[in-house]
Amino acid sequence: MKYTVLTLFPEISDAFFASSIMAKALERGIIEYKSINIRDYAFDKHRTCDDAPYGGGAGMLMLAEPLSRALEAVLSCLPGQRAIYLTPSGKPFNQALARELAAESELILICGRYEGIDQRIIDTYVDDEISVGDYVLSSGEAAALILIDATYRLVDDVITPASLEEESFSGGLLEYPQYTRPEIYGTLKVPEVLLSGHHENIRRWRLEKRVERTLARRPDLIRLGEERGIFDDEIRKIIEQKSAQMAGRETNGEGER
Repeated sequence: MKYTVLTLFPEISDAFFASSIMAKALERGIIEYKSINIRDYAFDKHRTCDDAPYGGGAGMLMLAEPLSRALEAVLSCLPGQRAIYLTPSGKPFNQALARELAAESELILICGRYEGIDQRIIDTYVDDEISVGDYVLSSGEAAALILIDATYRLVDDVITPASLEEESFSGGLLEYPQYTRPEIYGTLKVPEVLLSGHHENIRRWRLEKRVERTLARRPDLIRLGEERGIFDDEIRKIIEQKSAQMAGRETNGEGER
């Protein structure tokens, strides 16, 4: 996987690629990265990349020409690659889309600033407009790094496959709670089942906790999983049991704490 990031502030993305698992993936040649400073493609000595929008209004808009010249330079080397613009107006980014993008060989990410970029750039060059959430960021770089972080870890050989199997959103459920040493922390103790060494009981406990947590925090994921028929008989039975227990607590005036 190769990431090419078009930005006014390459130092932001450069720092991300220089640390942790990402740095190791780069060293091993699994991931490639290049930052493109859009200012290098500006016309004037001040390297101006923004101006007031037509029609008035607050804020500034990124100019079309420097960004188009940067994109042309990239696309001349990477013809036909998927160009993504990070914007609150885009389609929602989720784990399914992360898996789809992780299967690409190369991604071009366009980072907006100010009020965004000229619509003509979107119409001419952009394949996907993607939003990382229902909120507004001042930095397209932050949004790009979210997308990169969610996708690169799904690329083969970056992370051990077993580590991805029971993560949140795998199989339509959130992840179960995790514990490590010490066995007793203050007055809180690790659940006995995790100390038992009984693999089947641990597996069942973790699955029940996944269902319980998803029902409490993201019931929309349960509904979606049921609609798509992705849950097996065991999970469906646990959903029924946990749903009944939660309904009983609500009837008795008990809420989730």
